[in-house]
Amino acid sequence: MSKRIVFTGGSGKAGRHAVAYLKAQRHTVLNVDLKPLDIEGVNTLTADLTDSGQVFNALSMHFGFEGFETGKGPAPVDAVVHFAAIPRVLLQPDNETFKANVTSTYNVIEAATKLGIRKIIIASSETTYGVCFAEGDKDYKQFPLDEDYDIDPMDSYGLSKLVNEKTGRAFAERTGADIYALRIGNVIEPEDYARFPAFLADPLSRKRNAWSYIDARDLGQIVNLCIAKDGLGFQLFNAVNDEITANEPSAEFLAKWAPNTPITQPMDGFEAPISNAKIRKVLGFKEQHNWRQYVPGAERQAH
Repeated sequence: MSKRIVFTGGSGKAGRHAVAYLKAQRHTVLNVDLKPLDIEGVNTLTADLTDSGQVFNALSMHFGFEGFETGKGPAPVDAVVHFAAIPRVLLQPDNETFKANVTSTYNVIEAATKLGIRKIIIASSETTYGVCFAEGDKDYKQFPLDEDYDIDPMDSYGLSKLVNEKTGRAFAERTGADIYALRIGNVIEPEDYARFPAFLADPLSRKRNAWSYIDARDLGQIVNLCIAKDGLGFQLFNAVNDEITANEPSAEFLAKWAPNTPITQPMDGFEAPISNAKIRKVLGFKEQHNWRQYVPGAERQAH
């Protein structure tokens, strides 16, 4: 069923692929961003999401000129997908990264719930697992990394995402809305697969990403599955693809390259260290873009 979706940050690296996927599923999408998005049929509304007044207006406007034809005012919004953020550390001062990401997420969730929008999907991050932007070489506490992990980021970006998860949970408890937070892995666009041979040659270069990734197009599928799945309240979902970015089986590889991190449950074959078992079980996610499809010579080695 076609839904009306406000998507913040649709012009970004992850957002533009997710918006394209949602359009292909015949949803109607309004992009809210500071930069334009070149996807036919998707209007971009320029708004500062740290300004709550702009957010309330952005979530209660016509999506395009065709809205004026009804004579009934702006149509209801079915879902809000909030990807807009300062996307990593070292782009703006740390305090600005934290302030912008936390404030914008609070504003979006507050406006959505007060406007009666019952489905909100927010972008959290693999950085909440505490290693991606850590000072020095930090070990994960266990593998696989699942949604029950005691997240402990030390950087301003990861900390902002931790706070955003708590904000989502608070509003879900308060309002009964479905608010799903996606812990998005290292986002890979099609052209990024050219870098994978270098990753394979230098395994420790992927430690900060837990040797996991999400194809941007598969992320679009995950967002669409979240929109379709109602009644879960607040949920955390790791948004990653199925397999480790290595040619050796996961348990063997991790014993060699992460010897200080215990494996607390069996890891089947080439299972990604950031586990996507929950999105496969709860949402029915089936990856379409395994990295080996795009990397010449990538072969699974036998045990």
